[in-house]
Amino acid sequence: MSYPCKVHIKKGEGRLFKAGGAWIFDNEIGSVEGSAENGGFVTVVDFDGYPLGNGFINMNSKIRVRMMTRDAERLIDHALLEERVRAAWEYRKRVIDTSSCRLIFGEADFLPGLTVDKFSDVLVVESLALGIDRMKEEIVGILKEVLLEDGIRIRGVYERSDAKERLKEGMERRKGFIGEPFGTEVAITENGVRYLVDVKDGQKTGFFLDQKLNRLSIHRLSKDARVLDLFTHTGSFALNAGIAGASEVLGVDASEAAVLQAQKNAELNGLSERVSFRAADVFELLPELEAAGERYDLVILDPPAFTKSRETIKRAVKGYREINLRGMKLVKDGGFLATCSCSHFMDEDLFRKTIREAAAGAHRRLRQVSFSTQAPDHPILWAAGETYYLKFLVFQVVSEK
Repeated sequence: MSYPCKVHIKKGEGRLFKAGGAWIFDNEIGSVEGSAENGGFVTVVDFDGYPLGNGFINMNSKIRVRMMTRDAERLIDHALLEERVRAAWEYRKRVIDTSSCRLIFGEADFLPGLTVDKFSDVLVVESLALGIDRMKEEIVGILKEVLLEDGIRIRGVYERSDAKERLKEGMERRKGFIGEPFGTEVAITENGVRYLVDVKDGQKTGFFLDQKLNRLSIHRLSKDARVLDLFTHTGSFALNAGIAGASEVLGVDASEAAVLQAQKNAELNGLSERVSFRAADVFELLPELEAAGERYDLVILDPPAFTKSRETIKRAVKGYREINLRGMKLVKDGGFLATCSCSHFMDEDLFRKTIREAAAGAHRRLRQVSFSTQAPDHPILWAAGETYYLKFLVFQVVSEK
């Protein structure tokens, strides 16, 4: 049955939702019939009264309604949540190594606003929407039951709902245990590399799982290579290069805490002699390395998102152009550049254009080796553009001939 509160779409609006998206924005709504508290369930109808589905509303958010189902007769209840969770888990089992992976990826798994990462036997939860926030513990409970059916016992759950985006929803930022406390430094293995993941104080949920297959892709290029890994965070690309047989690896990050964790990870893998780390501002360091005549067989650029809105995209483009230009200058003739952007607003076409401009400025020519996106446990839901954010390109860099 549909919900008493009806949200009416303006005539001609809701195009993204009707094309397959999950969001309905405040300026697309003509009227609201009846009432529902923020975070409550509503039925969305078109301008002519045709039912479009059910979701949850938040009058504090520009994303006024996040849709849970396109069946207006389907209640948003335990049965629906279990159906979503089971489908998400079955999908992961088919497409990725599940020892550590993203179990729930928000809109792409039809649970909008919710992220759940699995690190070995620990779950890390991030909730960014009020409606899903009210259901998160129920969803976590279902997840634990579903995993246990496959013999996977979860020993602890930690919440990392501390992103600023929650403030836009009228919610406080939250961080802490869901259930019993446990040790929050978790040991995982990915691509043969061992890590200690700090789920309590690490960036985002503690570790960037979306680059799993991209990290694996640089193994062949790293054999006997001199490698520079910029914006290394806790050393994931650097350690993949090291375990693949690089002769020398330098990982650089501005965060002292991240560098200390990266060094611990190098020791954990017996790589401290060949893989070293340095705390420095990448934008300041790159010209220094160039002036010193340093050259590398492989340069890896994995920066944080330089923009999280359309308003700052011009500044972001300048940053991406600068690091790619400087990075290319540090690549030996015939060496390789791996470069990426994790910003949804830096779309693929703009990212490629920016790299072309950087190559022209560096007087280098590029031969594309590969292009990829995020790992498949972060599925891209077509028509829900916010689910596509990571672009990863590998090039051979050659001098102009």
